[in-house]
Amino acid sequence: MRRMTIDIWSDVMCPWCLVGWGNLSQALEQLNGEIEADIRWHAFELNPDMAENGENRTAHIARKYGRTVEESKGAQGQMKQAAETAGVSLDYEGDEPAPEAMMWNTFAAHRLLVWTLENHGAEKQTELKLALFKAHFNERRKIGERDVLLDIAEGAGLSRTDALAALNDDATAAKVRADERRAWEANVTGVPAMVIENKFMVPGAQPPEAYVNALRRVAEKTAA
Repeated sequence: MRRMTIDIWSDVMCPWCLVGWGNLSQALEQLNGEIEADIRWHAFELNPDMAENGENRTAHIARKYGRTVEESKGAQGQMKQAAETAGVSLDYEGDEPAPEAMMWNTFAAHRLLVWTLENHGAEKQTELKLALFKAHFNERRKIGERDVLLDIAEGAGLSRTDALAALNDDATAAKVRADERRAWEANVTGVPAMVIENKFMVPGAQPPEAYVNALRRVAEKTAA
């Protein structure tokens, strides 16, 4: 059994990051008994200038990528199919009527993720990350709002008081910025970006077999 570290630069707003996670999870299942992974999530803001009141998702995709509204809806349909193949869901699963699908500023969410990794470890951080994905995609909660983030953190078994302190902590904010600088220095311009054993980068949401091959190659190259 080989134990490896995978660092993932990702944003909570990023559907391809959830797809990449689903495919990576499938790859690790195939490698069960051969390779295990310690997974750590790092900050990358797709929309660092997003206003506090957010923006409609379809309109945002159309504006940002120069598409029509219909083209934007088509792109979201492709992402939905990719998610189904990866064994994850981008569909709204809450009560009706469905809230508007929105994009939010995610800096505060990244603060909680950085704090969780440092204070509670990689496994709990992944639990929080998946809870944030669910809150955004499946429940359409306003994850740009502090009270919503604190509810999610508490639901993941974290102290609400400590989570609030992290949201107010300048040192935690500085660590988020440091994460983002590391991505910039490594020429990460899109997410997900997975770095295996601090050396080998796998960009984008790859199919499971690509992750299986990459992990095996890294294991061979770094074998003692």
